[in-house]
Amino acid sequence: MTITGSTPVAGVVGWPITHSLSPLLHNAWLAEAGLPGVYVAMGIDPARFPAFIESLRGGTLKGLNVTLPYKGQALIAAHRASRRANLAGAANLLVFQPDGTIFADNTDGEGLMAAFADQAPGFDPAAGPAVILGAGGAARGAAVAFLEAGAEVRVVNRTLSKARELADELGCLAYGLDQAADAFTDANALVNATSAALGGAVLDVPLAATPKTTVVMDMVYKPLMTPFLLEAQTLGRRTVDGLGMLIGQAKPSFTAFFGTEPPETVDVRALALKTLEP
Repeated sequence: MTITGSTPVAGVVGWPITHSLSPLLHNAWLAEAGLPGVYVAMGIDPARFPAFIESLRGGTLKGLNVTLPYKGQALIAAHRASRRANLAGAANLLVFQPDGTIFADNTDGEGLMAAFADQAPGFDPAAGPAVILGAGGAARGAAVAFLEAGAEVRVVNRTLSKARELADELGCLAYGLDQAADAFTDANALVNATSAALGGAVLDVPLAATPKTTVVMDMVYKPLMTPFLLEAQTLGRRTVDGLGMLIGQAKPSFTAFFGTEPPETVDVRALALKTLEP
């Protein structure tokens, strides 16, 4: 594809950003669909993020996906936001309008549910409690997704006060890490929304306390099979990986940027897995 002055441009912003697989996904979809456009990664120093977003208003960029540590700031920078972004308190998608305004959305919950549907066929999110490990932005997004799907949500966090703060705001239940076994006892889903698995760290929770029917997910996708998921598989639990969520949240973002759904004829998961190979 020849890039010209009229080529639609979108991207992903974060710090750091070199690990992001988003450009691989979006550019593969663009190439397969034969659409003009390019998707790039942008590493922006935290001190410059507000000014960076302001400079893009009414410009040439169609929009941005937003990753750590900017999802909260992205919502603040927007002029309008979707209900799910407001509920999550964060935005992973900014769409720049021709009139200079910014619309914020959060497709993380949609991506999470798409990953469950794809990797755990027949899973019903409303069939029982969903347990979320963590109380940060990722945990909040997961909690909102399950609440919207009709599930009872339990937040488990090392610092109980943070779990209670999140639970009180969203209308779910809070547990300390020492109470995890109680939270797990009849869980329908268990989601690790902490960063503990980054670099292969072990998350010390009593997975054996979950029922055999619990579907276990880790939002981390590097490594793809985290120690958390490996332990769950050893116990016979069905598992969902973070790559499924990444692809699931990217699909509605692509539509927002380029005006059409991404083509299903390219296997972006296979492309991503090849990139993730050691």
